Amino acid sequence: MFLFLFLIVQRLAELFVAKRNERWMKEKGAIEHGQEHYPLMVVIHLLFFVSLGGEAFLWREFQGEVIGLLFILFVVVQVIRVWALVSLGRFWNTKILILKDANIVLKGPYKYIKHPNYFVVTCEFLLVPLILHAYATLVAFSLLNLCILSVRISAEEEALKKWTDYESAMENKGRFFFFRKRVNID
Repeated sequence: MFLFLFLIVQRLAELFVAKRNERWMKEKGAIEHGQEHYPLMVVIHLLFFVSLGGEAFLWREFQGEVIGLLFILFVVVQVIRVWALVSLGRFWNTKILILKDANIVLKGPYKYIKHPNYFVVTCEFLLVPLILHAYATLVAFSLLNLCILSVRISAEEEALKKWTDYESAMENKGRFFFFRKRVNID
């Protein structure tokens, strides 16, 4: 139950920070992209919590045991989340907001990966249902998350390429994993 409540409080705090950052970015002239898929992404995340809560707490007895290794992985994922958000600072948002000609953030996990926050969310959609023994939620929402991220990441990268030096800044970084792409030298 603690884990579930922690995630809800965390998401609410993130929404507060995102709204504050959105106001700041729009004052600076940020351009918003991806408005058409954003509501669907919000619905998927809300339904994830509804499904998780229903499956883990209402439809079955909570199985009490939190699997140690999975919980340790969850904590590591949370550290990566904080690292990513702190690295982006005021540029972090739940929406795709781009400041024309802004420098691409290349510190923190962004030194190694293009989308650490999406990596974190994907890990959470796997780990949290596993920890809470909510296997239907794990399967359904992991697939939904991958579908929405395929749209989201494409929209975000397209916007970043249009308004910033994203392509050259991130050319040797993996999109979703912590390793660099191989560069062929001919």
